[in-house]
Amino acid sequence: MGEQPDPLPLSPDLLRGLTQRRFSRRTMLKAGGIGALASALAGCSIAGTAAAGNGSFPGAYAAREEFWKSQKKHGKFVFANWPAYMDVGKTPSDHPSLNLFTKQTGISVDYKEVINEDDSFYGVIEPELAAKQDTNYDLMVITNGIYLDLLIQQDFLVPLDQNRMTNFYTYSSDLVRSPSYDRGNVFTMAWQSGITGIGYNPKYVDKITSWDDLLDPKLKGHLGMFADNEDLPCSALCAIGVNPETSTPEDWHKAAEWLQKVRPLVRKFYQQDYLGQLKNGDLYASMAWSGDIFIANSEGHNLKFVVPKEGAPIWTDNMCIPKYAQNPLDSMIYADWVYQPEPAAMLADYIWYITPVPATQQIFLHNAKTADNPKDKAYYQGLAASPLIFPDKSDFARLHRYRVLTQDETKQWNAIFQPIYQS
Repeated sequence: MGEQPDPLPLSPDLLRGLTQRRFSRRTMLKAGGIGALASALAGCSIAGTAAAGNGSFPGAYAAREEFWKSQKKHGKFVFANWPAYMDVGKTPSDHPSLNLFTKQTGISVDYKEVINEDDSFYGVIEPELAAKQDTNYDLMVITNGIYLDLLIQQDFLVPLDQNRMTNFYTYSSDLVRSPSYDRGNVFTMAWQSGITGIGYNPKYVDKITSWDDLLDPKLKGHLGMFADNEDLPCSALCAIGVNPETSTPEDWHKAAEWLQKVRPLVRKFYQQDYLGQLKNGDLYASMAWSGDIFIANSEGHNLKFVVPKEGAPIWTDNMCIPKYAQNPLDSMIYADWVYQPEPAAMLADYIWYITPVPATQQIFLHNAKTADNPKDKAYYQGLAASPLIFPDKSDFARLHRYRVLTQDETKQWNAIFQPIYQS
C-alpha cells in the first residue's frame, strides 16, 4: 500500500484507553486466553458492496422521518452487549471509551453484559416486543443470522436515522456497508466481525487448504465440527462450491450430503469447547473461529488457521435499536460516535476482531512509531499487521455471509441440518 502519513496526535483520553489491559469477548467465552498479537498481513478498506442508500422498512420513509424528528436527547441509554466485548480500564466495570463518550456528549451509558447467545437473548426480549413493550434496552448487539432476520422480519427494530450516520459513512469499511442481511444499513451498524474457518495442529496435519481435506481418513476421531445451525451449514455450502447467501433448498440437501460424509470422522460436534482439545492434540483439525486460534498462538501454541480455498463464512455482530426503546436518540448518537477512528481504535485494541473502521490501523502505526519501549512498539506493530483486525483482501474474496432465511425457510433449513449434529 506504500508509505502512509502519520495520523494526528491522539487525545489524552484515548492514550489512557490504549494502555490498559486488553480482553477479547469471544476469547473470554471460548478460550480464556490473553496474549501478544503477531502476524504479518497488511490491512486496507475491504472491497465489497458500496452503500446502497437508505433502504426500505415497514412504515416507509415518511414514518421514519417523523419518528426521528420527534425524538429528544435524554442524556442516557441502556446498552446490552456480550461479555468482554468492550474496552476495560483499571477495573472490570471501567470502560474508557464509554467514559470518553460521556465526557464528549453528556450522555451516560448503563452498560450491561447480558447477551451470551443470540437465541437465548431473543427469547428474553421477544415476548416484550410482541406485546409492544419496552425491553429495557435501548441499544443491543445481535449477530447477523436467524435471530437478527427474525427481529427485522417481525418489525421489532427501529429504522436508523440515516441523517445521524455521518461517521459511519465517512469511516466504515465496505465490508459493513449495505450487507446482504440489511441492505442500506436500515436497521444495523456493525460492531465487530469474525471468520469461521479451519484450525489445525501442524504436529499432526501437514497442511489444510480445502474443506475436502477434512475427509482424510487420518482425521477419524480427531476432527471437530460445530454444533450450530449457521456456521456448520454455511461452511458445508462453501465446501460444495455454493455461496450460502444465494443458496437454494436443493443446495442445502447437497451440503447435508457432504456433512454426512464428514460425520463418521468427527470426534464431536462442538459448541464452545473445541479449542482445548485442538491445543492438546485430541483434535488434529476443527472448524474454528479466527480469534480463538490467534489467541491460542499468543499463549505459546502453534496452531494454524486457514480460510479454505472454496470459501468460508464471515459473521458480524451488529448494533441495533429495539422497538419501543425509551432513549433511541441517545443510542443513535453513540452508534455513530464509535465510528470515529479514535474510539474505534480503543475498541479494536481490546476486542481483536475485524474492526469496521480501517482508519484505526493508522492509529496503531502511529502508536508503534512513537512508543517509548520495544514491547509497546511490537504490540502496536502486531495490531496494525493483524489479519484478525485488518484482513487480507484475498481472503475476503472467499468469505460469505449467512443465508438470510424467512421463517418458513428456517424451519426447512433446521429440519435438514439439525439432525446431523444433534443425533
